[in-house]
Amino acid sequence: MFVAEIYIRLKKEVADPQGLTVKSALSSLGYRNLEEVRIGKIVNIKLEAGSKKEAEREVEEMCRRLLSNPVIEEYQFKVRRE
Repeated sequence: MFVAEIYIRLKKEVADPQGLTVKSALSSLGYRNLEEVRIGKIVNIKLEAGSKKEAEREVEEMCRRLLSNPVIEEYQFKVRRE
């Protein structure tokens, strides 16, 4: 059994309205030294695979085919044996 932790976030050149809203809210709470706030998501997947390399290949494919939008998002992931 393997566990994949996938980090998905908007590309730097894509505006992040949710991040701007959170930054504004944090500023109103007194956190004024914020340079930037960007919001992303984490996806955790448990999967059976014959090897770590096979698990990484499957997770890469999942990211490309469904979990991320390659036009506006980038991703990275870690796979470990459970």
